[in-house]
Amino acid sequence: MNYLAHAYLSFDEPKILVGNMISDFVKGKKRFEYDDIVQKGIMLHRAIDEFTDTHAATRQAKIFFKQDYGLYSGAFVDIVYDHFLANDINAFPGQSLHKFTLHTYEQLSIYEHMFPEKFSRLFYYMQKENWLFNYQFSQGIYKSFGGLVRRATYMHEHQTAFTIFEKNYDDLKNCYNIFFPQVKQFAIEKMNQLLLR
Repeated sequence: MNYLAHAYLSFDEPKILVGNMISDFVKGKKRFEYDDIVQKGIMLHRAIDEFTDTHAATRQAKIFFKQDYGLYSGAFVDIVYDHFLANDINAFPGQSLHKFTLHTYEQLSIYEHMFPEKFSRLFYYMQKENWLFNYQFSQGIYKSFGGLVRRATYMHEHQTAFTIFEKNYDDLKNCYNIFFPQVKQFAIEKMNQLLLR
């Protein structure tokens, strides 16, 4: 899952949110440098990613990108899922996506002193360019695909990925519709398990 989904699946628990968002930037034993709840957010993030990667709908969605992008297919699907989440009226009725994104940035800013350096730099641009809100637009997805390619070692263009996204939009949306209610339920149960420990 990508940033919007991980924020959403933190269920308005601030320190869970912090751990969920910084997890990819916290390697090995560095996790133990954070307090207990942030560590649980990191663990939740990793459980969500494992659930996502092994889900049948995600495997189906990856097929569209596989021929051109190989092992990076999952990273494109993560961004695609954020697009459909941003446009999901069950998740964000009315104007609530805008409110959610502002609230997320506000919560994260309180704990900015905890951020790993790389996430701190990323968060600056996330907030400045309002990534979480702009995932709802095709242009936001195009830019996100571009960012993914810039960070990757073996990819050099993202236009092909964007064309695949547009051409297979309905099929990818169907994968999201199958997948997301299940990952949401999984994340609720997993977070509750973690918080009871």
